[in-house]
Formats: sequence, C-alpha cells, structure tokens
Amino acid sequence: MNTATAHPNTETSDTTAADLPVFDTPQAWYGPDMARRDDWIHTFTPAEIDEIDRAVRHADSTGLDIVDIGREHFPLDALRDRMATVRREVLHGRGFFLMRGIPVERYTMRESAMAYWGLGRWMGEPVSQNGKGHVLGHVTNLGLDYADPEVRGYQTSARLNYHADSSDVVSLLCLRSSRSGGLSSIVSSTTIWNELVRRRPDHARALTAPLYYTRWGEVPAGRRPWAEIAAFTPWQDRMIATYVRSAIEKSQLMSEVPRLSSFQLEAMDHLDALAADPALHLDMAFSPGDIQVLCNHSILHSRTAYEDWPELHRRRHLLRLWLACEDGPPLPPFMTGEFQRATAHGRPDGIRVPGVPLVAPLEAQ
Repeated sequence: MNTATAHPNTETSDTTAADLPVFDTPQAWYGPDMARRDDWIHTFTPAEIDEIDRAVRHADSTGLDIVDIGREHFPLDALRDRMATVRREVLHGRGFFLMRGIPVERYTMRESAMAYWGLGRWMGEPVSQNGKGHVLGHVTNLGLDYADPEVRGYQTSARLNYHADSSDVVSLLCLRSSRSGGLSSIVSSTTIWNELVRRRPDHARALTAPLYYTRWGEVPAGRRPWAEIAAFTPWQDRMIATYVRSAIEKSQLMSEVPRLSSFQLEAMDHLDALAADPALHLDMAFSPGDIQVLCNHSILHSRTAYEDWPELHRRRHLLRLWLACEDGPPLPPFMTGEFQRATAHGRPDGIRVPGVPLVAPLEAQ
C-alpha cells in the first residue's frame, strides 16, 4: 500500500501537533547558518585537476560513448575519497555540496561532459531525466513556453518554484552563466516540515496525504499519465519529501484527476512561502566549472528567472545528472512502486518510457 495513503483525514481544523514528528537530523538546517560556513564547498586543487585531466584522457581513449563510461573507465586515486565524502554528505548529511574549478574553459564539450560524467559515476548510476532517455541533460533556454503542459522548466528561462527531481541525487555542472539572474536557491525540505509542524500542524498533516502529479506525457510502462505522491512522508527516522508544484497544477488539466481543494492550495502556499523565506533558504550563484550536488529527498531547489546573452555561444548552459545511489537513504515503497520503477539496486529509476534507449547527447535537444 502507498504509505502516504495510510493517514486519516488530513483536511481538518485540528491544529494540534501531538502526532506529528519533528526531525532534529543533519538534514534540518537554515540558510543563513550555511551561508556563514564554507565546509560545503570544495575547490579542486591543481593536483586534483591533473587527476581529472588524466581520467578524461583515459576515458576518451576507450572510444566509448559517454553513456557506456563506468568507474573503471574513469580511474581516480586521491579524488576517490573526496567523491565518497561528497556522496556521504549529500545522501546522509546536510544534503548538498558545491565543487568548483572544473576547467570547462579549456575543455571541449565532450571533455567537459566526460569529466562531469566520470565524477558523477563515482557518486551513483545516471538515470533518465525525460521521455527521450537523456541521462546527460542540458539545462538551457530552448525558447519553449512553460505554460505548455508538456514543457518542463529547465527548457525555459522562467523562474522555477522550489521542487525536487525524480532521483536520489540531482547534480548540475555550469558551462556558461547567464547575463543576469539565474540564481540557484536551495532549502531543506526537512526544515520546512519542522516549521509547518510548529506553525500550522493542519497544513503539515494535509501535505502527508497524496497529491496528483502529471507525468508530462512521459509515461512509464504500466503507469497512468499521473501519479499520486505525498509531499512529505516520515520514513525510518527521516522526512522524505517529494514536491513539484508545477506538476501538481498541470495535472489539474486532466479530467480524470480529482480537483485540488482550497485547503490543499492553502497548505501548498504555506510550503512555498516557507521555501522562499530568506530565513530558511540558501542562495548561490553558479560560475563556469561549478558542480552542485543535491539530495532530492531532503532538498528542494529553485532558480530565479534569467536574462541570456544575445550571442548563442555565450548563453547560459548547464549539464545535469540524475543519479541513483545504492547507499541512499531508505525510501517508502511507493517511491519505486506506484511512482517510479526501480534500478537493479532498488533505487528510483528516473523517467523510463518503454522502448526508449538511454542516451547522453552532447547538444541540447
């Protein structure tokens, strides 16, 4: 049974919090506190860049397509421990990390992609990010309309609401930054939950019941065009969060999906307001060569709208990985049941559409 459906009626005026847990875990943090620290940032040393260069040359010499490059094709020595530390902190610590200094300015697109992919393989298994089977994504403005029910925000320059993606980890490599805007913001979904419990337990309780999400026309085998997912699910001493308001709102265009109640909208508005509160979230600007790594189960991420450069070759461009991590946190069964398929290691498998092979394109599509 979907764990999230096991709760009693959540749309009530009950404002007591006696039955709602508060989580005092590493995943619960406040943005201003993090902004005063730098232990979540690592700048690659010259020796580490040399090691990445060697690994890129080795991977390139295999002649393999990027999608087929594994850890064995991207050998690391000193950086192996560094990547293990990053993975552990992202999955079981505060949930985020920033690495800086990949020399994208002297790499070709293929070399940048191989460096990024190779480091990512030391953290997890890349999974598909869309119905095209893209395991290497391109976050750039394709001139599409975000109001279209089948257009996703990363294909536009629009502001993105705080949300989580459909994998254990989401990572971004900045190749080029925008002319202005495009600021990345992250917030602890565990902290949001704790604040909801303290301020409005009725809203917190409402968000443990399933909401309906469109699948953007990217429907896995045996699944409906929508999914039922709770925004918050307490599970084995952690709060597991899954929230994409744009997908919830666009599901309302489907006649088969129940209508959102005014109370559900009120609860989501409260969640969004907390995420946008500077007392909770952490802002960061991307520079070329930066790699951001986030745990989707404990972090919501956002982006401000941006203005691009007029020249095509200068326009904002990020590469993206969704990673399944076999040592990730325990998850409620619906995450790899009703919602998604599972990898061989039982982790969320991204967006898999029948008959679509996995590909790692070197150009935005």
